[in-house]
Amino acid sequence: MNKNLFKINNLLYSLISGLLLGFSWPTYGASILIFISLIPLFFLEKSIRKDVYKYKNIRFFAYTFFSIIIWNIITTWWLINASVFGMIFAINHNAFFYSLLFLIFFSLKNILKENARFIFFICLWICYEKYNLNSEFSWPWLNLGNVFSESIYWVQWYEYTGVFGGTLWVLILNVLLFNVINEYLNKKNKTILIKKVAFSLICIFIPIISSLLIYLNIDDSKKSINVIIIQPNIDPYKEKYSFTNFDFLNTLEELIKNKINLNTNYIITPETFFAEGSGVELKKYEKSELHFSLQNLLKNYPNTQIISGIQFYNLYFSDSLPSPSANKIKKGLWVDYYNSAISEQLNKKYKIYHKSKLVVGVENLPYKNILRPLIGDYLIDLGGTVASRAIQKNRINFVHDKIKTKAAPIICYEAVYGEFVTDYVKSGANFLSIISNDAWWGKTEGHKQLLSLSKLRAIENRRDIVRSVNTGISAIINLKGEIISKLDYGIKGSIQGKISSQKNLTFYSKYGDLIFRWAFLISIILSLISIRNLLRKTNK
Repeated sequence: MNKNLFKINNLLYSLISGLLLGFSWPTYGASILIFISLIPLFFLEKSIRKDVYKYKNIRFFAYTFFSIIIWNIITTWWLINASVFGMIFAINHNAFFYSLLFLIFFSLKNILKENARFIFFICLWICYEKYNLNSEFSWPWLNLGNVFSESIYWVQWYEYTGVFGGTLWVLILNVLLFNVINEYLNKKNKTILIKKVAFSLICIFIPIISSLLIYLNIDDSKKSINVIIIQPNIDPYKEKYSFTNFDFLNTLEELIKNKINLNTNYIITPETFFAEGSGVELKKYEKSELHFSLQNLLKNYPNTQIISGIQFYNLYFSDSLPSPSANKIKKGLWVDYYNSAISEQLNKKYKIYHKSKLVVGVENLPYKNILRPLIGDYLIDLGGTVASRAIQKNRINFVHDKIKTKAAPIICYEAVYGEFVTDYVKSGANFLSIISNDAWWGKTEGHKQLLSLSKLRAIENRRDIVRSVNTGISAIINLKGEIISKLDYGIKGSIQGKISSQKNLTFYSKYGDLIFRWAFLISIILSLISIRNLLRKTNK
């Protein structure tokens, strides 16, 4: 009976932690729950460590894995709308590595002192989140600092720390509160409990108060750039591929005709807005009918720049692989596809940026050199045109020659990557232009969360954001992370508004993820100490 009861308690720890993590997440959760979400797993670790049963490591890993699976399903179940396999892979990938972090923490009990063990755990968690931002299987959606994207008034200090500041805050509070509860259960001392709870609450409220003070001192009054954002609301699975580029151009003209004037500075269209067939051949774009038609549209609006999503391709005739990203069409024929943004301004040379952070499975086969010989060019179907994409290594901005501003052309998934976006800002971007297509996941939390995460980029860099999506939520977001105007999911239309041109760099824009660098250094030091202690213990 005791054995069965014990197993039920451990399962409850795992279940409660998964539920707390899941229901703290934007865009339907309560972010305050994140500060207690890991506490049940710490009690689970203590319970298994002290029990008399075998296979402690395996059991702890399994319970933790179950908890993280629950968290992932609650928050990102909507991936199933694009691909069952894609959802299963993403969820299990995340669950495995987060569970591995807990297992390392569990294994260090007799090697490091308790405080050092918790510090190591926090640093390893931050290092894993950084890995999640840069690995071939990059899926940083659930990095803990993202949890505050709907609580923007709590984290205005992200302009100094980025989202890793939020991750550190969450982890420290979970450890503090676990130690408070654990000590009370051991000593039953209410005086100590009250003091330590008070200290923990201070650690929650001081960052929030600091954030509000920062918010109140931000000047967002100067709005000098006139923009029009379109949302065509075209079904990307079927309807879109029956249209020509000139159908899309007619849609553009229809959506801007009552709003464009001589003072309009920018027109923003969604990701892959021009996507007829396989796209436009890159080397022939300059002499294409589409280029001439866009120039003709701008003849009456010489002060306007169009920033649009477009798909390009390049053909190669070769018996061997012509580029790392090339897709084989048939023997001797290869093609590179580009998910791109283009800027067009009257009588000026067009500029092109190719998306660089590719969606795993849709646009990029991870570890291609290893997997390609095994599975060929098969890609996981997460929605979209399933083919490998070529990338551009360096960020570029689109310069508006008339008003001398620079726009950052951020494409879809790239908006999730904090330090990646700072590259545009350090290169002089005065505002952020995000173009996306969020219809792959249907009317779920997916498109809402991607919009929500964009707010954090505004805060980190203190830049206004214009966001144009095909189907999703198009919006203007100010540099405080507030949505000023928007078009909801499923609505065809356009937004006309004003944004500001900013020049100053925030601390985060300049220095990026400093918290990760310190966490990495501390992890190295504690790893060496752990190895030394383990060797000493082995040699006794």
